Amino acid sequence: MQLMYVTDRKPETSSESKFGYGTARSLSLAFGTVDVEIEGQPTWPKLSAASLEADGDHSLRMNLGRINELGRFPETPHPVVVIDGEVREDPERLKAARVEAASLRSELGSRLEQSPGSEVLIFIHGYNNRFDDAAYVLAELWHYLGRRHVPIVYSWPAGHEGLGGVQGYNYDRESGEFTIYHLKQFLAFLGEMEDVEKVHIIAHSRGTDVAVSALRELTLKIRAEGRDPREELRIENLVLAAPDLDFEVVLQRVIAEHLESGIGQITIYTSPGDKAIRVSEWLFGSIRRIGRIAPDVMEETISPQQIESMQRYSPVHFIEYRGSSDQTGHGYFHSSPAVSSDLITLINQGAKPGSTDRPLKAEGTNFWIIEE
Repeated sequence: MQLMYVTDRKPETSSESKFGYGTARSLSLAFGTVDVEIEGQPTWPKLSAASLEADGDHSLRMNLGRINELGRFPETPHPVVVIDGEVREDPERLKAARVEAASLRSELGSRLEQSPGSEVLIFIHGYNNRFDDAAYVLAELWHYLGRRHVPIVYSWPAGHEGLGGVQGYNYDRESGEFTIYHLKQFLAFLGEMEDVEKVHIIAHSRGTDVAVSALRELTLKIRAEGRDPREELRIENLVLAAPDLDFEVVLQRVIAEHLESGIGQITIYTSPGDKAIRVSEWLFGSIRRIGRIAPDVMEETISPQQIESMQRYSPVHFIEYRGSSDQTGHGYFHSSPAVSSDLITLINQGAKPGSTDRPLKAEGTNFWIIEE
C-alpha cells in the first residue's frame, strides 16, 4: 500500500544507498510517497481475523518499501527584502513556494479523485518514533479503516539516535516545538484545497502537543482575520491518543481559548495503565497528564457547568481504556482490538460514544469506558 507523507526530518541515505529520513531537523518541509508492504501478502480473511485477536497483538507485519520525495518547500524563515520602502518576504522564495504547493496540490488532488470520499487522514506520531514507525502505524490504521481516505503521515524529527532517557525526551520535546510552523503551513494548505471536504487528525503521545499547538495558533489567527476556523480548516475529527499533555496547562491554553469550537469532534483516549505517561507525570510534576486522566480527577478540576459550556461548541469526549496493551501500555490505540475498533467506528461513521454503533459505558460527565 502507498501512503503520502509530509516531513521536516533531514533526508539521509543508508549504507545500502537507500533513501530515507533521519532524526535531524530540516528547515524545509518535504512531501512524497512511501510504500508499505505487508509481509506474506495475507488474504482478507486472515487480515480480518488478525484485527480481532484477543491477545492485544493484532499488528500487521510490515516492511518499508520505496520512499519517493516529490517536492520540497523553500527553507523557513524566508529571507526578507526591501521593496518600495517596505520590508517583504523575498518574492523569489514565495514564487518557489507556490510552485511546490502546486505540485503537492496536484498529487493530493489526483488521490482524492481516486478515493471513495474526499477526506484526508493525517497521523502525527509521538516521542522516540522514527519515520518508518509512523508509516507502519498509519498503514495499519488506514487498512482497517477500509482505505477510504487519503492517508498522510506527518513525521517530525523525533527519536534522535544516540540520545536516551531525559536527554532524548527533551530533544523530542523541542523538535515538537520546531515543527509547529511547518504543520501550520501544511494544515493551512489543506484548508485552501476545495477538493478536501473533511480532515481527520490522529495524534499520539508527544504528537498531541504538536497537533494542539499548531491548531491553537491557526485557530487564533483565523479568528483574528474574522473568519470561521471550522469552515476554513474543515477538521472533522481530532483524536488525541495517549496525550502527553499537562491537564491544567490544556485547561488554560486550549479549553479557555475554545479550540474545540473549530473542530467537529474531539476524542481523547486515556488509560490508567499507561506507564509512559506515568513517567512523564513524574518528570514534570504534573497533577495529572491527560493521557491518564480519570473521571474523579476531572470532577475535582472542572465543574459540570464548565464542561457543559465546552460542549455547547463541540463535543469533547474522554475515552478511558481499562485493559491490557503493549509493554509500556502506551500504544493501545492501535494494538488493542477494542480501542482500534472504536477509533475506526468514530472516523468512518462519526458515531458518538454511547450510541448504538459505539456502545460505551458512561462514567462521569463526558467520560466513557472501554474494557477489553
